Amino acid sequence: MSKERLEQLMNFLNEGSTDPFIRYAIATEHVKLKQYDLALKFYQDLLLNNPDYIGTYYHTGKLLELLDRRDEAISVYEKGMQIAKKARNMHAFSELQGVYNMALGLDIDDDDDY
Repeated sequence: MSKERLEQLMNFLNEGSTDPFIRYAIATEHVKLKQYDLALKFYQDLLLNNPDYIGTYYHTGKLLELLDRRDEAISVYEKGMQIAKKARNMHAFSELQGVYNMALGLDIDDDDDY
């Protein structure tokens, strides 16, 4: 199914669609197919050309972590938190902060009494 979906999404892109979701969906389909280099290419294109598309930061960072590129992932999470904060999207900010903390090895335990 992913190959068919990817083909359909690529057709939208080739027809001239400028919707950032199309590129995001293409990257996601490449991840599902374990075509990580192609996925990263589309995610990085989004970060460059659609920096306000907040969901890209989380998924790009996770992919970079999967590829053992933790320092790059941390940088992507930091930039995403800045964008999310600027957009006042606290849900996205919180998710990015969570993966950022995990990437840094910070073990946040909510059960601790301070």
